[in-house]
Amino acid sequence: MAPKDENAVAVAAESDKKKGDDSKNKKKSDEDAEDNMSDEDKELKERLETCVSTVLNENNESEVTIPIRLTALDVIVNELRTATSSMTSVPKPLKFLRPHFGPIKTLYTELEKLTDLEIDSLEFRARLADVLAVLAMTMGKPEERESLKFKLSGAKDYDALASKGSASKNAEDNLGSWGHEFVRSLAGEIGQEYNQRVIDGADPESDEPFQDLLKMVHVIVPFHVTHNAEAEAVDLLIEVQRLKFLLKLDSIDENNYKRICLYLVKTSSYMSDPDDLEEMLETAYEIFRKQKQYFDALLVVLKMNRTDDIGGLLGECEDPLMKKQMCLMLGRHRVNHEVEDDPNEEELNELIGNEKLSEQFLKVAQDLDVLDPKTPEDIYKSHLAETGGFNRRRDAGGAQVDSARANLASTFVNAFVNAGYGKDKLMTPDSEWLYKNKDHGMMSAAASLGTILLWNVEEGLTQIDKFLYSNEDHVKAGAALAVGILSSGVRNDADPALALLTEHVEGDSHIMKCSACTGIGIAYAGTGREDVMELLVPVVENSGGGPTTFMEVALAGLALGMVFVGKCDDNVGGTIVQRLMEATDEELDHSHARYLCLGLALLFLGQMEKADAMMEALRTIEHKISKYAVVMLETCAYAGSGNVLKVQEVLHQCAEHLTEDAEHQMAAVLGVGLITMGEDVGSEMALRSFDHLLHYCELPIKRAVPLALAVLHISNPDFAVIDQLSRLSHDPDAEISQNAILALGVASAGTNNSRVAGLLRQLSEFYSKEAGHVFCVRIAQGLLHMGKGLMTINPFHADRMLMSGPALAGILVLLHSCMDLKNTILDKSHYLLYYLTCAMNPRMLITVNEDIGWRPVTVRVGQAVETVGQAGKPKRITGFQTHTTPVLLGATDRAELGTEEVISVCGVLEGVVIVKNNPDYEPEESKK
Repeated sequence: MAPKDENAVAVAAESDKKKGDDSKNKKKSDEDAEDNMSDEDKELKERLETCVSTVLNENNESEVTIPIRLTALDVIVNELRTATSSMTSVPKPLKFLRPHFGPIKTLYTELEKLTDLEIDSLEFRARLADVLAVLAMTMGKPEERESLKFKLSGAKDYDALASKGSASKNAEDNLGSWGHEFVRSLAGEIGQEYNQRVIDGADPESDEPFQDLLKMVHVIVPFHVTHNAEAEAVDLLIEVQRLKFLLKLDSIDENNYKRICLYLVKTSSYMSDPDDLEEMLETAYEIFRKQKQYFDALLVVLKMNRTDDIGGLLGECEDPLMKKQMCLMLGRHRVNHEVEDDPNEEELNELIGNEKLSEQFLKVAQDLDVLDPKTPEDIYKSHLAETGGFNRRRDAGGAQVDSARANLASTFVNAFVNAGYGKDKLMTPDSEWLYKNKDHGMMSAAASLGTILLWNVEEGLTQIDKFLYSNEDHVKAGAALAVGILSSGVRNDADPALALLTEHVEGDSHIMKCSACTGIGIAYAGTGREDVMELLVPVVENSGGGPTTFMEVALAGLALGMVFVGKCDDNVGGTIVQRLMEATDEELDHSHARYLCLGLALLFLGQMEKADAMMEALRTIEHKISKYAVVMLETCAYAGSGNVLKVQEVLHQCAEHLTEDAEHQMAAVLGVGLITMGEDVGSEMALRSFDHLLHYCELPIKRAVPLALAVLHISNPDFAVIDQLSRLSHDPDAEISQNAILALGVASAGTNNSRVAGLLRQLSEFYSKEAGHVFCVRIAQGLLHMGKGLMTINPFHADRMLMSGPALAGILVLLHSCMDLKNTILDKSHYLLYYLTCAMNPRMLITVNEDIGWRPVTVRVGQAVETVGQAGKPKRITGFQTHTTPVLLGATDRAELGTEEVISVCGVLEGVVIVKNNPDYEPEESKK
């Protein structure tokens, strides 16, 4: 026993010795530090220590009066304020005052207990609080918010002084003069204090409980704004829920409004509460209006989907060029707005109606020398195939049999590739090609004329007219659909689509009804017109007649969804929900019932919580489709919002292991893509989730993953995603591989991407024996070379700020069809592919003069760089090349003017941009 004790004692003695050594070392190191100090530092330290001892006056010497202590305090204040610190080290005065923080705090606590102080003593206490607030910034405990507490009690003393009629000169500029770091740390504590008070029961609506805090906020915010820290000013106002205070500031001017508004708009997408989101955009809108930046204000109005304010904005704007530019943007966003009471109303309405779109597009095509029509064979390039394409097989096996499905695929490829060019080599020369197709194939072939003549209503109608009087029902139906496709996104005074298609919608022929409803859906997508609603609602309400009637109902419902996309219209919504509730089980089992649900979902596209009531109504339907419809409605409502909570909810749906009746899970996977699209961080996170889904989930979920990947990268063939899709396109499950092939098409639509072209050529050989797969490969090839590489179907535009409803809706029709390919696109409903024309837009940048005539200028085109919240004037693009307009822009590209000779009317260089001469420009020679 004894030896152990001895050991214990020895250890204890040793540890005591160590402690003793430690304290000796510490003293020694302090002395060393003091020896190493420069003379200036020593002097400063001594001066501060003298001042502190005067302020503390621990021996209560009578000759140390309050004025003397105030003078000593002034010296400390002065040193603290003038101390310049490098970025890495603490300011010297703060360092030397560190040991005295406790004693000064004790002194203040004693002074705080005293009441009825003299004026000098009040002033002394107030100044002491100021010093302590600064010291507490580095020495106080973070969760106690000491800095703020001292500042608030100091403010009370200054108020008391003012009320006694001797306001202190130090009360003015009492925040900013302590420097940025202090103001920033104080702002953080104000946010915490505000939240604490709200948790304790204060009402955030009233200013009463926060009077003291708001008084500081009103000083800090202008300080931040005038010192280029706009983002911090906005953050503080968001913390204390007083964003509207920004509108009262005089310090917002032409130099900083852009940065404030950019920060507001970009931050808004991270707001989970819809009211906060609305308030942020509303504030940005008001600031833009104050600065007379009506084009930017219009973008914010469109983002908020408040189309009623457009008329007022156009009325306020006095600059005729700015008005034209705004109308061009309304045309690009497919907004159906009529300008009234304006001297140039005819010209402005033409611009909103996209009447010159076809002309501009053909001019760009001519400039880039791609006017010559292409044949499907130019796209397939089967002569490059290693196994020998059709050509060599033809010689070997005698006469080549024209397969109806191969011809149908060629019809679509031809339609997409020559879209908008007005001529091709199959349909426009004569109608021989038409009769190389069967039944529904003839319908799609006739309809392809509409795509080839896209946007050119006048000329197109004369070419299509002859087919409207054909004896073949299918040709006639195709021509009716062509009339609708032709007018997609273009407004014409004569309203040809409605005039020609009304009789067919009301007629008896099943095939004519289907095509006329689809045609109207495409022609009037996003217009929200009442007359179209009155025409289509009776078709949806129709209930007799079994599966054929229900197909008409579903397609009419889808068309209504397209026309009222994002409009939350009660009549349309009520009609569709009612019809779903009354439908028999047999009807809801129909493969096209999904389109009726999609029609309902499109009504609420991007409208977030406005869809809640509809979801409750859908849950009452006693059929498995109810789950599918609810998921589809919820994901459409939050499309493009990046709402993390919704993504989690939707992923939760995928956790259940189901092998059949899993339609709702497929919709959920696609929903993850839909919600996170348009927001980079969310998209990357979603890509990881999809990897997990592919590893661990059942087949139905895996089948939807390629479609979700495509949604995240529409017309934007990202290397990694194309790689992933290429792997999935060889999957043993036929549906996964078909979806992956079509996803390749969507992801590369209109880009002519050579890598994807090579992959699709390989796939056409790999699957040469599988008719369904070959058809998918052909469609994907058509999409890849859409408009010969001059078009995009990406729904985001205006620097990815706006999401075009009709464009996304058209893509969703294709993607939801892919969930059941063999009963939709691979069956007889392939004409639904033409809904993609709603999403087709030229991806060009044209600069024009005041009269919308071409004016080529040099521009720099490069990868867009996010500049929100950055200091100074950061570069907005990287890795640029200089071109002369017109130029093509990819999904992630951004352009800026490369010359100072002209200035653009708006900040977003996309589509048709009006430029005017720069009045301050001096040519190089004259400068010399």
